[in-house]
Amino acid sequence: MAKAIFGHAVVAGLCLAAAILGLAAVDPGPSASDPDAPSVDPPRGQLLIASARIQDPRFYHAVVLLLRHDKAGAFGIVVNHPLAEEPVAALLAATGDDDKSVEGTIPVLVGGPVQPERGFVVHSADYHRGDTLAVDGKVAMTASKEALRDIGHHQGPQKYFFAFGYAGWGPGQLEGEIARRDWFTAPEDAVLVFDDDRAQVWDHALARRGQDL
Repeated sequence: MAKAIFGHAVVAGLCLAAAILGLAAVDPGPSASDPDAPSVDPPRGQLLIASARIQDPRFYHAVVLLLRHDKAGAFGIVVNHPLAEEPVAALLAATGDDDKSVEGTIPVLVGGPVQPERGFVVHSADYHRGDTLAVDGKVAMTASKEALRDIGHHQGPQKYFFAFGYAGWGPGQLEGEIARRDWFTAPEDAVLVFDDDRAQVWDHALARRGQDL
């Protein structure tokens, strides 16, 4: 599925190389709303599953982890549009952080079409920094290179991936798309977010959906 959406590996690599440069300047995402404001339905932590009628390649068979949803809008990360498996050192080096002691690799995904120059580490809730956005006690998000450095030093979360860009909706927009049956919802599942074969996530998420097709 990733090849059908993003084209040849060379194109994906160019996109990756260009977007890495924005990592040093990222923040936890759009935050025009009060983080303590009451959430609306569906609550953060839910999965949004694109209807088969959505043919836009940016959201084709997409499954979005909803990180924030309130009266000001919604913000989430696509969890099943993979780009590559990249060395943590390479991501850090692209920000000017030439830490030779970091080890390992991290899955890199296209998190959504909005601000693809921004990077987000989506991870299990066992890891927390001052700039971490806690979601539902199971997953969280940290948008800093310090999180990458901790992962490379084996001091980070147990589960993680790195995403470029995000999916965003204005006030009432997501509710309207759900009412139009463009999106279905399912409870957040760490297996789908972190462990499942990305090519199978959409099918498996549909099996858990909260609405009938």
